Amino acid sequence: MKFDLWLRQTANELEAAGIPSARLDSLILAEDCLGKDRAYLLAHPEIDLTREQINKLKRQVMRRTKHEPLAYIRGFSEFYGRRFKVNRHVLEPRPESETMIELLKRLKLPLRSAIADVGTGSGCLGITAKLELPRAEVDLYDIDSSALAVAKHNTVLHELHLHAYKRDLLNHQARDYDVILANLPYVPTHWRINQSVKMEPRLAIDGGSDGLDVYRRLFKNLAKMQSKPSFVLTESLPPQHSLLEAIALESGYSTAEKQDFIQVLVSKH
Repeated sequence: MKFDLWLRQTANELEAAGIPSARLDSLILAEDCLGKDRAYLLAHPEIDLTREQINKLKRQVMRRTKHEPLAYIRGFSEFYGRRFKVNRHVLEPRPESETMIELLKRLKLPLRSAIADVGTGSGCLGITAKLELPRAEVDLYDIDSSALAVAKHNTVLHELHLHAYKRDLLNHQARDYDVILANLPYVPTHWRINQSVKMEPRLAIDGGSDGLDVYRRLFKNLAKMQSKPSFVLTESLPPQHSLLEAIALESGYSTAEKQDFIQVLVSKH
């Protein structure tokens, strides 16, 4: 089968299944399978696909028609220009989370600052923080051991030696921290989510009735600490920011900056 025929048929099949990015998804799967970038593939529509390639792509396309996230099918995702392993135990890294790294890099921190990535999932935030701020000490925390296994894999993938702890938020923390990175569940329980998101781990998505239950627990956790982190960076929906500010204020944190989904909260003590 010629590539251009395969592309038309596959894009039509995905579109019929309700995939909004049907043609792009088809191209991405083809890039992976054929080892060529999309510019090359589109410039050479006459390429013949082998039976083996067609069968592999057919299996992947079938998974995508069922709205399985593309990252799970590929087995990896890109974050901040780097590749991270992902599977059904962790969320697919979102582009909006990259803003947290940008804001982290703007903070005035000690040279050897201590950073905790709480609810690390794939580890993309904590690992990226370490790669961007090499002198920082970064620890990864998650309540789910399967997620931590993915984070540890990504730590090795990026040739780092980070400690990963199975904890409920920061209970029994390993050390005092200057910064907390917290991309915790923030989707309200009854929020309408698309079919792809429904296949991601609910533990990492569902934040309770208003979406902020896990953040409430985090800030109660922080309020009890003798040595509070100077900064807490959070991700949530922009309409939730005012309520999250009020929750943080009760624990002695006020808003220093916010951008898109991300808030920078600073300790007043």
